[in-house]
Amino acid sequence: MFKTLSNALKVKEIRNGLLFTFFILIVIRLGSLIPVPGLNTEAVAEYLDSALGEAGFLNSITGGSFSQMTIFALGVTPYITSSIIIQLLTIAIPALEELSKDGDDGRKKLNTITRYTTILLALIESIGLTIGFERGNYLTVDGVLGYLLIVFTLTAGSTFVMWLGEKITVYGVGNGISIILLINIVSRMPADFLSLYQLFMKDKDIVQQVIAGTVIVVVVVATVVLVVLLQDGVRKIPVQYAQKVQGRKLMGGQSSHIPLKVNTSGVIPIIFASSILSVPTIVMNLFGKSASGVWAKILNGMNQNYWFNPDHPWASIGVIVYILLVLFFAYFYTSVTFNPMEIANNLKRGGGFIPGIRPGKPTQDYLNKILNYIVFIGAAFLIVVALIPVFFSGWFNANVSFGGTSLIIIVGVVVDTIKQIESKMIVRNYSGFLND
Repeated sequence: MFKTLSNALKVKEIRNGLLFTFFILIVIRLGSLIPVPGLNTEAVAEYLDSALGEAGFLNSITGGSFSQMTIFALGVTPYITSSIIIQLLTIAIPALEELSKDGDDGRKKLNTITRYTTILLALIESIGLTIGFERGNYLTVDGVLGYLLIVFTLTAGSTFVMWLGEKITVYGVGNGISIILLINIVSRMPADFLSLYQLFMKDKDIVQQVIAGTVIVVVVVATVVLVVLLQDGVRKIPVQYAQKVQGRKLMGGQSSHIPLKVNTSGVIPIIFASSILSVPTIVMNLFGKSASGVWAKILNGMNQNYWFNPDHPWASIGVIVYILLVLFFAYFYTSVTFNPMEIANNLKRGGGFIPGIRPGKPTQDYLNKILNYIVFIGAAFLIVVALIPVFFSGWFNANVSFGGTSLIIIVGVVVDTIKQIESKMIVRNYSGFLND
């Protein structure tokens, strides 16, 4: 590993890319320490921590910027949302679908549309946050100019982070937005482990410390193993190509496979489910409303802070809704990004077939059947991974900002980045990380 890293640093292009990426990440972390002018950041942090159960996840992917309301508070979340929206619209709008099939020029136009959508979403989110903070008396400025200052700062911060991510993609090691997510998540981990130490190990005898430390390590390692299995799990559908005569040569006859990932939708179902559960709380806080009685319990049940807490058994309704939403979005997102009919038609045109399955409609039905099983298994694993930290947070009060979702992002980004560096090294006859 160290030898491979040493060889990578000997390549000027890779070395410069790593140094450039490191410099950009320093800029991002410094920006995460600068508070938004015109806000009482301490009061805002206290309000967000108590009112929004998803603040932990937002803190994780923004490196703590969200709860502290720094200039990078929105981070890359508007860009991620924009990318998902454009990807879904590409399936629904023929013009966007044509752009997606139009090679590099089409992708450049789609990227431009995504950027403008990102700015629009950041502006809307900034306005919503400013209105909410004004209603809660968290502003230290008055008048339209003061409000515009906050909106402009939050929007410009998100746009700047998006621009930095694109620069990492072009001049750094690639995967710019993902690299920013990775460093933000990792930056919160030392504080999280310190919190676990103070909660379960500090001022305890040596036996209790060893037991607590062992349990923490086992839970973290087990979660990482589940994430790796989830990310690498693939169902290979065998494909056989029929032989055919082309000129004087006999072509075809080779075997191949269709790789179907177990986790076909990534962390998208988690993000969608968490976003929907947070909408009622955000809307009510935005308009200064409060619920009472049964409605208050239902509303609080959607807050992850109450899940698996023995003192709040009614919050289990939020867990059930969350699980159902994750399952729904896993199937929904897979259905719009994976088209069995198109694959079946392509196989038929290319002379390929799945052994034992007739080409055409039977192949499409077979792929749908296999896909339904795979999506359910992947979604079930995703739910388990996502709820492990929530369970320990509710049952043992072990509050940490990183969780299963964050670990999925970390594993995916690290593997993709290593593969990109490896591909550059292979071109120069160096062995890669994954071959050591």
